[in-house]
Amino acid sequence: MSDATTLAETLTAISAHRAQLLQCTACPRMIRPVVSGAAVVSPVYMVGQAPGPHEGRFGKPFAWTAGKRLFSWYGSIGVDEATFRERAYIAAVCRCFPGKNPQGGGDRVPEDTEIAACSAWMRREIELLRPTLIIAVGRLAISRFLPAAPLAELVGPLHRVTAFGHQADLIALPHPSGASTWFKMEPGITLLAQALATLGAQPAWQALKR
Repeated sequence: MSDATTLAETLTAISAHRAQLLQCTACPRMIRPVVSGAAVVSPVYMVGQAPGPHEGRFGKPFAWTAGKRLFSWYGSIGVDEATFRERAYIAAVCRCFPGKNPQGGGDRVPEDTEIAACSAWMRREIELLRPTLIIAVGRLAISRFLPAAPLAELVGPLHRVTAFGHQADLIALPHPSGASTWFKMEPGITLLAQALATLGAQPAWQALKR
């Protein structure tokens, strides 16, 4: 079987997967629509936490202020937003907006049952795409792949992980939310710069530029 045939078959499969994902109604507390990146066959798989209140309106992940900051980080290492969206698969721990935290202080943290329900979609994506690089953005996303630890111990280096039986490089990034101060002060400033340098040198990231 040629690489072209394999690519076409994978694209067909991931497109069908995404169509099913967009129809998901598994979690009654989640606020639809389901938000997903494009059906892209890529060695780069980015995982965010969950859509915010604006992403559903735009129909794509990281479409608001946090996205602007995230893509400015990526632009600093050679890949602009349009290129990234076209060439990398964008996923999330949960694919619908969880709603606001009734106690105040931002968005509601998804429940374990909601995370478990959405993990089936992530499992299928990783099985289909077999990415060589996973980018985990934010504490919730990082926790799906790495043991719990302070961000200062996770952001910066290249990790090797096994995700649903598949081995890949992983780079952890802090969430780019304006409400976060972690990446605006030390050691976050230095560790974010280290993580971006590590990401920029990773072969799958380099391939996005071609």
